[in-house]
Amino acid sequence: MLDKEKTEEIFQNINLNEPAPEKEPDRQYYFMKKARLYVQQLKQQMGRELTFFVKTFGCQMNARDSEKLTGILETIGYLPADSEKADFVVYNTCTVRENANNKVYGKLGYLHGYKDKNPEMMIALCGCMMQEETVVEKLKSSYRFVDLIFGTHNIFQFAELIVKSMEEKQMTVEIWEGTEQIVENLPNERKYPFKSGVNVMYGCNNFCSYCIVPYVRGRERSRQPEEILKEIRSFAADGVVEIMLLGQNVNSYGKTLEHPVTFAALLREIEKIKGIERIRFMTSHPKDLSDELIEVMAASEKICRHIHLPLQSGSSRILNQMNRHYTKEQYLELVEKIRTAMPDMAITTDIIVGFPGETEEDFEETMDVVKKVGYDSAFTFVYSKRTGTPAAIMENQVSEETVKDRFGRLLAAVQEIASEKSGRFTGTCQKILVETVNEQDDKLLTGRMSNNSVVHFKGDASLIGTIVDVALKECKGFYYMGELILHETEK
Repeated sequence: MLDKEKTEEIFQNINLNEPAPEKEPDRQYYFMKKARLYVQQLKQQMGRELTFFVKTFGCQMNARDSEKLTGILETIGYLPADSEKADFVVYNTCTVRENANNKVYGKLGYLHGYKDKNPEMMIALCGCMMQEETVVEKLKSSYRFVDLIFGTHNIFQFAELIVKSMEEKQMTVEIWEGTEQIVENLPNERKYPFKSGVNVMYGCNNFCSYCIVPYVRGRERSRQPEEILKEIRSFAADGVVEIMLLGQNVNSYGKTLEHPVTFAALLREIEKIKGIERIRFMTSHPKDLSDELIEVMAASEKICRHIHLPLQSGSSRILNQMNRHYTKEQYLELVEKIRTAMPDMAITTDIIVGFPGETEEDFEETMDVVKKVGYDSAFTFVYSKRTGTPAAIMENQVSEETVKDRFGRLLAAVQEIASEKSGRFTGTCQKILVETVNEQDDKLLTGRMSNNSVVHFKGDASLIGTIVDVALKECKGFYYMGELILHETEK
């Protein structure tokens, strides 16, 4: 990540009369400078500033990618807007569920109308949905007004593709089937100045039978530890106090490196970085969560007391059909290890209801795990048949009526347990990272505990981005009301 001043220094040394460099990221800075010239010309032609809008669908890795897209658009001269009526609209798409695709198609209809009124408008589609060949063919035939289509593997090429689209004045499509390339050190605009996501790896090797991700994100590729540490140090110098380490399965970080490094070893090095006060990570696959990682987390003063540990099903038979590589008993044993080492750890999860072949007995196994673990919260999903995955063609698809009944029972159990657990910190003093002014009451601030619980309390907006002590006075179900504790030096 480079700041704006450093980016301008790089631009001064770029000669656009020479061919574009082959080496990355130098090549992208060349095209950013070129794109900026085109944007300046367009501004003069239209007699006003140009705006952009980036809409993110899906996971936190997509959100992190969108920060990079935003940084590039701002670097080349666009200003942020709050709606799709902007001059440049980007949809960073998700394709985990097929209805996500339909949402994008629906929104494109509106964009077509906006583009009719603003012919200079540019529309770009990127992300996981674009890695599907049938999607791209549909866009080529039915949505010719889209200017730019690219996927997950070459998102770093955004500036280069913008230039190509501007010069050729026609739909530009650049989809890679896979890559070993990792390109960082490009501009990005963080949503919050005090916290940031950091990609530690890309892709997934797990091939869960219901999941499209390995097909659209590609195989696992880990970043070099020194590159990750360098990026985090730059964030710390820029005022970031909390980082979220991102990957489809962070627990398998480092296995594909020439000199393998464990995720636990990486965390040890990150913890040494001054200025970083909180370290989060997701997502953790249970099959790869090692004793070493639990040991590092337990000894750490910076790693947050929250872990997202997807269960998906409590039935060992269904877990085998899902290709999850652990059993119910192994999952419960892992939770016991975590709770023994860190009794205050908040555990959240993902659960799928109605996987093909799921019987009432299988579902009861899931309910048993939910009761034994006592999750702080859970994301519950009805199984969605995903074309292109092995599960989509499995026999014994569960009826809609049965799934609806089971989903309701699961949701009720999850909510009851979460409600019982949510108030356990009432009466204690907790460290809170202040994130924003409360949306409902501007006299209140909103922040998060280490375990990710939300806390509201009275305070001044100048505290945003700092970690403060708050006495938790009352639990309101899924959030706390607290009182800021002022120390002698602050009174």
